[in-house]
Amino acid sequence: MTDHERAWQSFEKLLTESEEIEKYQIKKITGLPFLYLTPESGRSRADLDELLKRTAASAMKGKRLTLAMSFVRKDQASYVYRVRFLVPQRKMFCCGNLCDDCIRFTNPM
Repeated sequence: MTDHERAWQSFEKLLTESEEIEKYQIKKITGLPFLYLTPESGRSRADLDELLKRTAASAMKGKRLTLAMSFVRKDQASYVYRVRFLVPQRKMFCCGNLCDDCIRFTNPM
């Protein structure tokens, strides 16, 4: 299992355990994950933004991932977010400029 898959698994587990969310659903549309959240009553969008950032940070801890999250719309009682965990891009060839992160200096696994 990759770090990316582990992060998603951990993210979903943390969302399930959250007391601020009534229910959630993840839908993949054109290959992009969209998160449909129905918050507990009395929760604002700012609360959800903060919850998602904290949850994603916990899921990404110890992994070289970054979060790309954006609010899309409010759909009846739920909020829709596009949430992605991005993996770092690695150089695929040596350009000859003696870069610190040159592909020649990495371990090929």
